Amino acid sequence: MRRDHGGGKNLYVVLSRSATALSWIIHTVRGDEYTHAALALDERLEYMFSFGRRRAYNPFIGCFKRENLNDALYNTYPELPGAVIRITVSAAQYECVTDLIESFLLNSHLYGYNYLGLVGNLWGQSRPAAARFFCSEFVYHVLHASGICDFGKPRGLVRPQDLTRVKGRVVFKGNLKEYDSLIKREIPAALNIAARAEFVRCPK
Repeated sequence: MRRDHGGGKNLYVVLSRSATALSWIIHTVRGDEYTHAALALDERLEYMFSFGRRRAYNPFIGCFKRENLNDALYNTYPELPGAVIRITVSAAQYECVTDLIESFLLNSHLYGYNYLGLVGNLWGQSRPAAARFFCSEFVYHVLHASGICDFGKPRGLVRPQDLTRVKGRVVFKGNLKEYDSLIKREIPAALNIAARAEFVRCPK
């Protein structure tokens, strides 16, 4: 694992492939190595956000949520193949990202999971919805709106696998269950949204 201590702010794109049925379908249909994406604001991935299942055992209800590698869904499996990509951005870009995520946190009850968009994505069709996202659609939306990357296609066509193309450094690849033991605990920088993140919940 490589760690840099130079200038700039760091964000982390976290890619994974669980053993769920949906992950298996995506992997089979598209042949992608990764089937889920999240965006973290700190190296330890304690402030990691995405759109995913509200509850571990119900794949049909999704929402915007703060994720954790120790969530019930991830703990179900002994191994979680994945990668962590560190992106170094400017202070202005980092602020834009945190502002966007804060807006998602404050208005989480207004957002839903883009089920139609996910199905369309599998077959190369973009089906955007203003207040609905699936995981990689959300990550790309935040990065693109912050001027960090541009894949030249609608957000609804971006798959987790596409995010391997983001300009950054792969600092970890392997079993994500082992990631936490490889880094030291750190306090996220400039996270005025941390308190809000503690209370974000999926809508009932």
